[in-house]
Amino acid sequence: MAIEDIVIPQMGESVAEGTIGTWLKKVGDAVAADEPIVEVETDKVAMEVPSPVAGVLVEIVVEEGEDVEIGALIAKVDTEGNASGSSAPAPKAEAAAPAPAPKKEEAAPAKEAAPAPAPAASSGGGDLMPMSPAVRRMVEDYNLDPASISGTGKDGRLTKGDVLKAIESGSARTMSAPAAAAVAAPSGPREERVKMTRLRKRIAERLKDAQNTAAMLTTYNEVDMSAVMAARNKYKDLFAKKHNIKLGFMSFFTKACCLALKELPAVNAQIDGDEIVYHNYANIGVAVSSPNGLVVPVLKDAQDMSFADTELSIANFGRKARDGKLTVDDMQGGTFTISNGGIFGSLMSSPILNPPQSGILGMHKIQERPVAINGQVVIRPMMYLALSYDHRIIDGREAVTFLVRVKEALEDPTRLLLDM
Repeated sequence: MAIEDIVIPQMGESVAEGTIGTWLKKVGDAVAADEPIVEVETDKVAMEVPSPVAGVLVEIVVEEGEDVEIGALIAKVDTEGNASGSSAPAPKAEAAAPAPAPKKEEAAPAKEAAPAPAPAASSGGGDLMPMSPAVRRMVEDYNLDPASISGTGKDGRLTKGDVLKAIESGSARTMSAPAAAAVAAPSGPREERVKMTRLRKRIAERLKDAQNTAAMLTTYNEVDMSAVMAARNKYKDLFAKKHNIKLGFMSFFTKACCLALKELPAVNAQIDGDEIVYHNYANIGVAVSSPNGLVVPVLKDAQDMSFADTELSIANFGRKARDGKLTVDDMQGGTFTISNGGIFGSLMSSPILNPPQSGILGMHKIQERPVAINGQVVIRPMMYLALSYDHRIIDGREAVTFLVRVKEALEDPTRLLLDM
């Protein structure tokens, strides 16, 4: 045997440790080089750790839920096991029903002991099948029956890859209304206590620190989205054909914010001790909802990006967030953030700063409302905008002017092309 140690790789300068999430492979499984074998959660991002070599996983040193430092040994792989066992037969042996016969015999008593709760098998699949918090959240978000999804993780557990594959193939069943009601039945525990993930804990700490540290204030305005929607409807087909990506609203807002930040640099600045750091570039953070919580990947030098560059980057961030492949570098260096609560139906909110940034723009739902224009009441697609800012370095005049500039650019998109 030739044993290769698998260690936690470097995940960024500020990341010193992580938490083992879900093992994607179990002892005895064949692994390919660069194939993900375990999910690791840090205080910045959840990511998959690949095996640097091909072989057979012979030992798992650190179990799920345990904290580990960067560079720590977590598993061992026999690099000669794959060659002697040939990778093709190994999966077949796993897939074949006769091989795991002993496991079926062990599971038989459990099935005999619970013939009555058969209806709960579909509704309570989450209780019968252990899942990590991230996988459980994904199953609940899509209202899926976990019993209808084949698990490839340790001891047959579901992984995020299993759930995503089932969603894409359409093989996963959704929970029916009666089944959902059965979950609330008093047959199971009334409460469930789940350890907070490292990422969720860090999000909570940062948001609370922002409230405790910054002199946070929010100012509001509204924008008539008629011009943006007209431009989008006119060119969306040509845009998609040329760039192979849909033309969304975020590129308009990102460009409008870059113009406003250029005019009002205090909104793009941050406090460092007793100094104010002004940034001559715009690294725009885009808040994205992922199975592990809210993450904010950053569009680096957004002021130099085209509409197509912006849309492609945001789409890529969305895929990486869904698949748990965001890196620490994707998350660092932001100078200003845009949060779009409108995709969830939010009409108005006050976003919380993303430290050490001093400003965050909140987008909201586009809703047709009656407005007075030139003495007449007309129906227009309107959106409320909210700018939360650190009043220690941004005055009310600057905050209000920033929102007005964003509003003007969106109501007359020609300004975006003329840099006005």
